[in-house]
This record gives sequence, C-alpha cells and structure tokens, in this order.
Amino acid sequence: MTEPTPTTAAGGRVLAAGEYWYEDLMPGDHYATAGVTVTEAHVVGFAGIVGDLFDVHMDDEFARAQGFPGRIAHGLLGLSMADGLKTRCPVRLMGVATLGWSWSFRAPILIGDRIHARLSVQSARPTRRADRGIVKLEMKVMNQDERVVQEGTSDLVVRRREPLDGSQAS
Repeated sequence: MTEPTPTTAAGGRVLAAGEYWYEDLMPGDHYATAGVTVTEAHVVGFAGIVGDLFDVHMDDEFARAQGFPGRIAHGLLGLSMADGLKTRCPVRLMGVATLGWSWSFRAPILIGDRIHARLSVQSARPTRRADRGIVKLEMKVMNQDERVVQEGTSDLVVRRREPLDGSQAS
C-alpha cells in the first residue's frame, strides 16, 4: 500500500496511487479517476452488444424532440464506463467481485461528454471467509462541467493482505 495523503477538509484520506487491501481501507477514504470522452462509437457499440437500439440513443431528431440536445448515452453505458475507470485507476483496490449496485441516473450523458468518477469508502465489514471483506463504495460520475450525472453505491468484495486465520492471501 502507498501511504494515503493526510485527511482533507472534506474528511477522510485521499488515497494515493497504489494497491489497497481490505485492511488498508477506512470509511472516508476517497479518490478520483481519470476521465474518458464518451464517443458515438461507444454508444453504437454498446447498443449493438446489449440490443438496446432505443431511439433516444440512435436518432438525433428523436432525442431532440424529447428535449435533449442530441442523442444520449445509455445509462448502463455510463455506469459501465465509470466502473472501468475505477478498475484501471492507479488507486487499485484489491477487489474480487462486485456484489451489487444501488444506482441513480441524475442527468443525461451526451456524446462528447468527458466523464470521470469520484469514489469514497462508506463502510467495510468482514465476511465469513478469512481472506476477504466487503467494502461499500460511493461513486459519483461527473461530466466535464463537474455536474453529477450518475451516482450510487456498490458492494465490492476486497481481498485481505493477511487472512484472519493466518494463511497467506493469493
């Protein structure tokens, strides 16, 4: 683990680049990801993969008639891209699997928007398995104007560096 920076005015530690195991994380720890620009290729590719060809994603005229400035990205595309930003971030949580999401779509993500995520540890609890714990993460997806476009929480299974039973983590 890289040492986190001291507590900020907002509370909690800002996590520096490095690996973080379950026992390294505390409620209030937080960090931000890099950003990515949402492109037409992302929207069309996602539509083809999941089969969601709804007009608001595929037809500019239809999207404008609904009050949007143009086609919008799928909400789940935004969530997927934000989770990808989390996964490839230099702050590397030693995760195993995501157990679930509680998620809200606050504003549309437009083609051309640049999104990034802000994450914070809400809680951590042990599991029955000695080699892991569960961390609840709050995630806010922001656009280039720092507007929250999506937000919610996820439960992430995180490996322990040293299992409670004394065996070695793999």
